[in-house]
Amino acid sequence: MYVHKLHIGEFDEIDYQLIAIHSPLEDYRLAYYINQNLPINLKKSNCNIHISNKEGETQFTRFIFEDDKDIAWNLIQNQNDALVASENNNQGLFANSNNEFAPKIYLIPEFKKVDYFLKIENDEVAIDVSKIVNSLKKIERVSTVYAVEVEKIKSKNNLIF
Repeated sequence: MYVHKLHIGEFDEIDYQLIAIHSPLEDYRLAYYINQNLPINLKKSNCNIHISNKEGETQFTRFIFEDDKDIAWNLIQNQNDALVASENNNQGLFANSNNEFAPKIYLIPEFKKVDYFLKIENDEVAIDVSKIVNSLKKIERVSTVYAVEVEKIKSKNNLIF
């Protein structure tokens, strides 16, 4: 019988670039403008990113595109509301009311001010991130765009999908 060993270092390797985008635009409008400024064609994915933590559960929308060079482009929202139903302890006038509150849940909690991330997955092809950042800065209603150092993110497991 053959034994195949997997070393944890094989999975710790980072093979993607991450770009933070600050914009008040809706996700579908931002995807449209990115498609206009970059040679990609982002489309909404049926597979949302499901995150659950102590605040509650939520799903983050995702737009994807894979080009002919095997580069996968993912536009992911960073913040979303989680609906959590609270127990109804009211009596009298408000006895039948439902109390729900919506705390914010973040895909990457270290970057709470970031609205969207553009994750560019590649194995071998060199990508000029500064050229992409400059193209994204040309979009009207995008206030700030910058590259993120993935090595410094503590919650990078949320980016595995």
